[in-house]
Parts: sequence; structure tokens; C-alpha cells
Amino acid sequence: MDVSQLLLVDDDLELCELLTGFLASEGMALHHVHDGEDGLREALSGSHDLVILDVMLPDVSGFDVLRRIRDSSTVPVVMLTARGEEVDRVVGLEMGADDYLPKPFLPRELMARIRAVLRRTGPGGRGHGSEPRLLKVGDVELDGGALRVTRSGRPVTLTSVEFVLLRTLLANAGNVVSREVLTRVALGRDVLPFDRSLDVHVSNLRRKLGKGGKAPSRIRSVRSRGYLYALPEDARA
Repeated sequence: MDVSQLLLVDDDLELCELLTGFLASEGMALHHVHDGEDGLREALSGSHDLVILDVMLPDVSGFDVLRRIRDSSTVPVVMLTARGEEVDRVVGLEMGADDYLPKPFLPRELMARIRAVLRRTGPGGRGHGSEPRLLKVGDVELDGGALRVTRSGRPVTLTSVEFVLLRTLLANAGNVVSREVLTRVALGRDVLPFDRSLDVHVSNLRRKLGKGGKAPSRIRSVRSRGYLYALPEDARA
């Protein structure tokens, strides 16, 4: 079995050592660096399956590091927020983080988040199950085997969460998919009270896909139920 290679960017040396030992016991290898510039260089090296990135770094903000990562890489990123404030979580998700975890946290909770993200991004993680490999609704096409999304033939760059959300919505186009199902499939956990993560990811996905013809939005919110990917006008005729 291949060992998952993780990168931790955090200046808390005690936490780094603790997590290195804990994750090793779970069959994962953790490399840690302690400032944003080193973290960015390592994150873009292509050597890591997932990045754990603290918001509070000594030289630059973790948000700035995340922005620069997302300029050229889709490597999964789990953000650590020191205060656990909602604004930090929302900003991180809007900038392309795959998930977040407020400090202090239990190592097993971090392990659960890591495994959920790796299940989505590992081999077969984005295109398995009963859903067809190729999904096409209107001008949007998703290839689950090649991990590629295009709109009108042009590539659309998505994070792992956005990819899974789109795959699930396209496979159920024209029907409402509940928040519970989308949260479980895309985030690997149950819906939590006051958790806006799903809404932020959907908002990012909407922005990247743009409007679909005459439809006000490709992805519609259905109050108290979930989200629906709208069929094109000609498909409903």
C-alpha cells in the first residue's frame, strides 16, 4: 500500500512533532515546515498528496499562501484556523481550501478530515461508484476518468470538493440533491449546525461555471431541501 505524503505548514513545533508521530501510526508520512515561503515551495513541488496549512504563520498569512498555491495547483488543502472564527473558515473556503479545522482539535478529527479529502482526490476518488464516467448537461461536460471539466469546450479548474459536488449534481440534473447527501459525499461528514462550508463551495462552483444561457443559475438553491442542477431549456421541452 502506498503511504500518503502529507505536508504541514505550521510554526507550532510541538504540534508538528505530535502530528508526525500520530500520523505515522496511521500509516501516513508527514513533512513539516514552519513558514509560508517554505510551505509554498513545498506545496508546489508535487511531492505531497495533501497540505495542512495554518492561517497564522510568522512571515505571511496562510490565506496568502493558499492564494498562491491555487494560482497554479489543485493540491488538496486543509486549513487550520487558530480562533475557529467563521470569517476565517469562509475566507479559506472561498479561496479554494478543501476543508478547515479550528484549533484546538483532536488528532483523530484531523485524521478523519484528511481521509475524507484523500478519498475524494485519490485514484478513483473523483469518479467511482454507479455514476457514469462521462457526464454532460448542456455545455458542461465532466470526465470522471480524466478528472476534467469543460464548459463550451474550455477547461474549468475545480478543487476536489467542487469536482465531487459537480459530479453529484450533474448525475442528478433536474432533481434536488439534499444538503445531507452533498455534505456527506463532498465533505465526508454529516451536516453540522451553522456550518456554511457547503454553501461556500457551491457558491465558488457557480462562479466558475458562470450562467447557463437564459437560466439565472445553473445550480439552484431549493429552500430547506438542497441544491438542483438545472437542465437546459431544450432538455425540458
